[in-house]
Order: sequence, then C-alpha cells, then structure tokens
Amino acid sequence: MTRARAASLTTPHGVVNTPAFMPVGTCGTVKGIAGWELDRLGPQMVLANTYHLVLRPGVERMSRLGGIHRLMGWQGPILTDSGGYQVFSLAARRTLNEEGVIFQSHIDGSTHTFSPESVVDAQTSFGVDVAMVLDECLPFPADPSAIAPSVDRTLRWAQRALTRAEERREADGWAGGLFAIQQGSVNPDIRRQCSDHLASMPFDGYAIGGLAVGESTEVLHEAVDFCAPMLPLERPRYLMGVGYPEDLLHAVACGVDLFDCVLPTRSARTGKAFTSRGEVVIKNARWADDDSPLDPDCGCSTCGRYSKGALRHFFISKEATSVVLLTIHNLYFFLSLMRGAREAIMAGRYGEYRERCQSNRELGPGK
Repeated sequence: MTRARAASLTTPHGVVNTPAFMPVGTCGTVKGIAGWELDRLGPQMVLANTYHLVLRPGVERMSRLGGIHRLMGWQGPILTDSGGYQVFSLAARRTLNEEGVIFQSHIDGSTHTFSPESVVDAQTSFGVDVAMVLDECLPFPADPSAIAPSVDRTLRWAQRALTRAEERREADGWAGGLFAIQQGSVNPDIRRQCSDHLASMPFDGYAIGGLAVGESTEVLHEAVDFCAPMLPLERPRYLMGVGYPEDLLHAVACGVDLFDCVLPTRSARTGKAFTSRGEVVIKNARWADDDSPLDPDCGCSTCGRYSKGALRHFFISKEATSVVLLTIHNLYFFLSLMRGAREAIMAGRYGEYRERCQSNRELGPGK
C-alpha cells in the first residue's frame, strides 16, 4: 500500500510537477553548475538560503542586482529556506527569544537579528516563488521538556510570518507562496498538535522540519511515516533537508511532494557519484582502467562522454572539471529518480518502481 501522489504546484515562474527534488543553491548558485547547465538538467524548482543571502550579498544589493532569479541566472521557480536550520546549527553563536533570534555571522562575526517578519521581508524582496516561515529546529535527541515550548514558539512565529506575508502581497504585489513548517522532534502527539494548528491557518504549503538532524535511518523513516499524513492533503508537502535515494523513495510512498538536499553537489566535491547500482567513489584505484561510464543506464552528458577511468584521473589530478562532471551526473540522477517516481505513480506502479530502484542499487556498482 502506498500514499504516493503526483500533483502540480503553480508558481509565478512556472508549474512544479511533483514529486520533485530541488537542487540546493545555498548562496544563490548551485555549486559547480552554470545557469544554462541547470536549464539542461531541468529541475522543477531550485532552493536558495535566506540566512546566507541576507549576510552576503544582502537584501539591498540583491535588489540592485535584479532579484534572485537574475542573480542565479535561472528563470524557473525558486524556494528559499528561512535560515532557521542554519541558526539552529550556530547554537554557540545565537540567542533565542520571543521576538526572534540574535546571532553572529559565521563570515565576520557581525551581529544580526532574524524575526518572523524580517525573514519574510527578505524573501519577498528577493522575489522568490516560495518563502518559508522562521521556525525553531531542535537537535536530536531533543530534551522532552523542550519540545512543546519550542513548537508553541514556532506556531506563534508562523502566525506572525503569515500576517507579514499578507502585508507584503498587498503593499508590494508579491505573488509567491508561504509554507509553514511542522516541528515536534519525533513525538507523534506534538507533531499532530502542531500540524492541526498550522492547518487552521491559510498557508500555501506545509513542510516537515526537524528531521535529518542526527537520527538513524529507521527513526527518520518512522517519523516521516507519521508526520506526512498529518499535513493537509490538498496542499504541497515538503520534507526539508533529506536526500539519500532510499529516503526519498520512502517519503514519496508516505505522500511527500518536495525535497531538497546538498547531497548530490557536496558528494560530487568529495568524489562520490550516485548511480542506479549504488554509489561509486571515483578516487578508488579499482576504477583507474575502467573505460565504462559511471552508470550505463544514465542519460546525462557526463555518462555520455566520460569513463570512470577518465573521471578518476581528473579527480586525483585535482582538476575542477571532475567536480563539475560529477555534479552534473549526481543532479541528473536525483532529478531522474523523481521523474521516474512521478511517471510510476501516474501509471499506478509506484510500489514496483520503488522496489526495482532499491533492488538495482543493492546489486552494487559494476556488478
């Protein structure tokens, strides 16, 4: 039995067909990929990060540079994370209170304040298609006594963000959507309470936050299993920061629509390629004389032109080309995985598709 679904989300810069994986362009660019190559890869939507963009280049300069689409050289839909996760990861550099969060920049140590309102202001000024509310993300395992108060604050912040987004629509004509974020660690009761409260407010979509923060794969899958159905059926569901193929396939089966993760691009920079037969660590000596592509079933330009042996040579020679080629391949793999999932859902064969993908990857590369 599967709850997998295929849907479409209309944004100011185009329609997003789901399920979909969003490549991450943290600072306004997907690392290793030019805008025209991104066009060729054809993602449904890309993600950038408010925390990083507020610090550099800044809201005012972004405006002078023509907004986020102009900056990125990408005219398709863009979603920006609110920066809540980045603030969470800077625990030693930030102070949380009811008004928001005060933190020190990781770049130069300067002090900044994020509030639910200022985060919405920044994202709408950028001209994004989907903005995220500011939330509080707890570590794993979370102190049980801290979960409910944290969720209460996230809910109050969500209401303030919604009010500000409505003001920006009226004052500036911003046409994007605002997504709320479900929190509650791995406590089903608190997740349910959070979801019910958020569902009572007119958000354009809902995200599952606070996962992929240190829990095991088993705990992650169990949490997605009960978190996803709690969110409104008629709105997009977005699982934040989760990216391993098996995790994506599981979450799609739970009814999740959107995903993002730095895994494809970060792995490329360390020499790891994702394939239909599992991961390939390209620096390994076993690939030195291998004249076959990374993945014989892959249609990306890297696999069409280069062998594993060539890619290994480029990587151990520290040629920047190797990272670009691996990035193209990894993104193609993840985007194709979700395109295949959508096609399978629409054909009523998602269970078979998921099983086949997992079985193939268990065979291992080159076997």
